[in-house]
Formats: sequence, structure tokens, C-alpha cells
Amino acid sequence: MPPSTPTTTPLWKRMLLRRLKFLAWLVVLLAIVLGGSYLFAPQWLLQANVAREAMAAHVEEHSVQAGDTHWVYYEGGQGPTLVLLHGFDADKSVWLPTAKLLTPHFHLIIPDLPGWGDSSRVPGASYNIDAQAGRLDAFVRTLGLQRFLLVGHSMGGAIAGVYASEHPERVSALALLDAFGLKGKENAFDRDALAGRNPFVFDHRAGFERAAALAYAQPLDLPGRFVDVFIQHNQRNRAFIERTFNELREPGQYLSVQNRLGQLTMPVLGLWCHDDRIVDISALDSLRNGLTAASAISTSTINGCNHMPMLEKPEQTAQILTGFALSH
Repeated sequence: MPPSTPTTTPLWKRMLLRRLKFLAWLVVLLAIVLGGSYLFAPQWLLQANVAREAMAAHVEEHSVQAGDTHWVYYEGGQGPTLVLLHGFDADKSVWLPTAKLLTPHFHLIIPDLPGWGDSSRVPGASYNIDAQAGRLDAFVRTLGLQRFLLVGHSMGGAIAGVYASEHPERVSALALLDAFGLKGKENAFDRDALAGRNPFVFDHRAGFERAAALAYAQPLDLPGRFVDVFIQHNQRNRAFIERTFNELREPGQYLSVQNRLGQLTMPVLGLWCHDDRIVDISALDSLRNGLTAASAISTSTINGCNHMPMLEKPEQTAQILTGFALSH
């Protein structure tokens, strides 16, 4: 009986098995790294996600010294320039979902306002609306911006409104999104703020959820360890958050735009979430009625959002901003 011939596995099969084993080990390693990062360094995953969103929005991070502030900002896109300002206890990243839809048509400048995000903070200095409008002028001049459409959300809306009233030669048009600084129907948030109760400070996950419920129409579905990062950030910045919140409680601050509406001569857009629980939608009527010198007035409302249209309804927000910008 002839000896049996040993069977040999074809080379392509052996190579395929090796690749599959390598990929399996890679998946296991990736799971360990991601799992470990989530448990022990969740801030890395959050930072990676922000970087991914910035890349998708085609904006890059830059920095510049202007006045007393080291400004950190996003820049990207081609076309007419839009400067986007964020609100209280936020940073430039809140604009990224909307920026993704704007950069194909516009050149965007999106700063961390002084004291917030990665921009610097001077201990003991004022960061009220007037002081921030002055710092914004230094930033604009340092970048050499001549004429631009200025967009501000919430506290950033008040800063934008004050800046536009003082520098109409630079602001071609002004867009105010759920803006602070206007007279509106008093709500529960106003009563708490005027009584000195700051809902934007929290030390546990339940407190974070209460603060988020003030700003978002739907509960935020965030993993617990990510929430912990926001809690730690809030605690680290507690003194600044409290001090700035108290500055904004002054009548000259919470009516900072209202008192200057007659000075706004450029086209103005007011954009509000219909169910805003922080700045009542009645502020939109105050804006419309007070714009006695504006060359054009536009107003829009969005359903299904609360106080954060650029995050809750980025497509509609971008569409409205695009229409307004191209009209002026």
C-alpha cells in the first residue's frame, strides 16, 4: 500500500487565516483601550469626538493673542464671513453640527469667548456683556476682519447685540438666536436667577440632568462617565461660573440688548426655539418692536427645540442662517 501524501493548506488560505487572527486581536485590543478610556479617562473620548466633529465640519483650531485674552477659535470654509458666538457655560464646539452645514457656503470664525472653553481668563476681571463686547473688538481687529455677519446665541447673542450697536461699520448683519439681554415674559428660570439661584451649577448626575432639562427639549442620552466629566468641569470652574452669573443678573446686563435696539441699523434676524424655557419666546416680540432703525427685520421660530437650536435642530438653524446671510 503506497504511503499517504500529506495534505498542505494553500498559501492564500494560510495568509487569510493570519489576517483574520490579526484583525481579531486588533478588535480585542481596541475594545480594551476604549473600555479602559471610558472607565479611567472618558475626557479623552469626548475630546476625540469633538475633534472628529471639527474635521467633519472642515474647521481647524487656531489661537491668537488679542487684548488681555489668548483666544482659541475654529476657522474654516469659503465665502462671506460669519462670526459665531456661543452662550453661557458653553464653548465653540456647540456650533460644530451647524458649522458642518455652513462651511460649504461661508467662511466661519467660531471662538471660545474669553474665560470659556480654551480661551484664557484673567483672575478677578469682569466678564459681563460690555467687557466681552470690548474684548470681541480686540479679537476682530487682530484678525483683520472688515465686514462680517455676526451670530450670537444666548449670552453670546447679548454680546453680539452690544458689539453691533457700537461697531455698525463692521457688522453687515446681525443674527440673534434665543438671545439674552431682551425683555421677555418672566419665567421660572428668571425668578430663580433674580433670586440668586444658579441652575447651571451641579455636583452630581441628577443636578446635571436638571440643568440639561432647562436647555434641551429632550433628555440627553449620555453615558454616566461622560456626565462625570461635565460635573468635574463644572466644579473646577465653579467660582467663575458663579461670579459671571451674578454679573449678568444686573439690570444693565439682562436688558443690555433691549436698551440698544434703536442703535441697530443693520439687517437683524431673531431666531428662537418655540419652547425656550430659559429666554421666553416673548423676547422675540421685544426684539421686533424695538428695532426702529434696522434696515431689515427677519424673525423665525423652530418647533421641537428648547434653548439650543444649533445642537437640537442644526439643519433648520443652518438653513435659516444661510437664507438670511445670502439675503444681506
